[in-house]
Amino acid sequence: MLSRACLAGLAALALGACSRATEVALAPQASAPVCRAAEWPANLSGHARVDTSPADPSVAAWGDPALIARCGLEPLAPTTDECVTVDGVDWVVRRLSDGTMATTYGRDPAVEVLAPAAYGPVPLLLPAFGELARSLPATGRHCS
Repeated sequence: MLSRACLAGLAALALGACSRATEVALAPQASAPVCRAAEWPANLSGHARVDTSPADPSVAAWGDPALIARCGLEPLAPTTDECVTVDGVDWVVRRLSDGTMATTYGRDPAVEVLAPAAYGPVPLLLPAFGELARSLPATGRHCS
C-alpha cells in the first residue's frame, strides 16, 4: 500500500504535468519596445490564458490545444494570400494543415496568431488583438 507521502508526491507530479507551459519560439523582434509592453487579453474565445515557455511578454497562449500569439515578427512582404481587414487592422490569413495562422500586414514588427482548427475561423478571434495590432508602427502597406 502507498504511503501518504508517496500519494502526495504522485498528486504533485500529476498536477505539475497538467500545468505544463506551452512551448513557443520567440520572434526575431520580440525585444522591440511595443512587444515588451504587449497587453494580451486575459481570455480568448472563452479560454483562459496559460503559461508559456519561455515566459516572455512578447508571447501569449490560451486554452488546450493552445491558441498562440507572438509579437515581433518581421513585416510581411506583399503576397497573394488572403488578406482581411478586422477593426481597421489588416491581417494575412494562411491555412495550415492543423489550423490557421493570421499575421498583421503593414505593421512593423508584426503580430502572429496561430489557431488550431478546433477553434474555427481565425478572423473571428482577431478583434481581441486589435488594440495591440493598432499600436504597432504602420508601414503604409494595406490589403488591396
